[in-house]
Amino acid sequence: MGKVITVAIAGQGRSGWGIHTKYLRTNSNFKIVAVADELPERRQQAIDELGCEAYCNYQELLDKGPAVDLFVNATPSAFHVETSMAAMKSGKIKYLVTEKPTATTVEEFDMLVETAKETGVLLYPFQNSRFYPMFTKIREILASGVLGKIVYIRSNWSGFGRRWDWQTRQDQKAGNLFNTGPHPVDQAVVLFGEEYPTVNAVFASEHWDLGGDAENMALVRLTGPNNPTIDIDISSLQAYKIGNMYNISGTYGGLIADANKIQWKYFNPEEAPKQEFWKPWSKDRQYCGEQLKWTEMTWECANANSNATGFSEIVHLLYKDFYAVVTEGKAPEITHDQVRRQVYIMEEAHKQNPLPKKPLK
Repeated sequence: MGKVITVAIAGQGRSGWGIHTKYLRTNSNFKIVAVADELPERRQQAIDELGCEAYCNYQELLDKGPAVDLFVNATPSAFHVETSMAAMKSGKIKYLVTEKPTATTVEEFDMLVETAKETGVLLYPFQNSRFYPMFTKIREILASGVLGKIVYIRSNWSGFGRRWDWQTRQDQKAGNLFNTGPHPVDQAVVLFGEEYPTVNAVFASEHWDLGGDAENMALVRLTGPNNPTIDIDISSLQAYKIGNMYNISGTYGGLIADANKIQWKYFNPEEAPKQEFWKPWSKDRQYCGEQLKWTEMTWECANANSNATGFSEIVHLLYKDFYAVVTEGKAPEITHDQVRRQVYIMEEAHKQNPLPKKPLK
């Protein structure tokens, strides 16, 4: 057991309770000493089960609560920026873990980073999907070069489901891109490279009579002169699955992947048949054809039947990285530059797709 990090968590909803509290209460390197939530029953549950202090909202927690090492911002999305700013300016915290989206505009994100520098608070965005075993393996395969130059990546995070909660409302900074999007867009930023991409996006907002007005289908394409083209599909209107979660095309082969399994095939260009360009037209009216020697590989998650591919494991790996950053001086896996590019992509997509706002009936 190493240094114990004291923790305050703002928000005890699906994320604050179901992700952060659920994990941190099990890790002896962290001690939850205070929470905040508007609902009295949630505050009482935290008092009863965690033995911690509980406050009505994040501001009361910052004003009246104890000084802590780590402040976890798990408030609803519309409050992320204001809560993070207040926490960093409070003088009562050392580290800030903030839920996604960290911000909804580049201007907001730059303000957060600047405030972190001014106050000396470590700002650590909660991008837990960076730690999926499948994604780690994909990065390893691409880095090996066996697929050649990566030309195209398709990332599909879709299904079919109706919603009737705040995550369907524009006034709550919601919709599929701000809700689910920070997961695939974060991964896309890593796979695309260090440059800012050209963004082309299309939204659809179809909520029946359930009160939503934000997009529940977002198709986002990223392009660049020396980068792979990446298509990200985040739809709640996909009744039939379109392919795998990932389909990657390279000059020497390709890869398909789902949460627990990756398959990839490639040829060795040194062993490929030597060909000469036909001049001036096709030789003897033939089509080009050759037999390539393919190498085919398969990877399966070692713990496919456990929580290794679910939120439990990736939350553990994120907080393991965070703990090493603050106790050992490790460079964080998730950088501010990467998150800034993610915010830029989502902001550009929204600029291209202004949607009519509907009053909540």
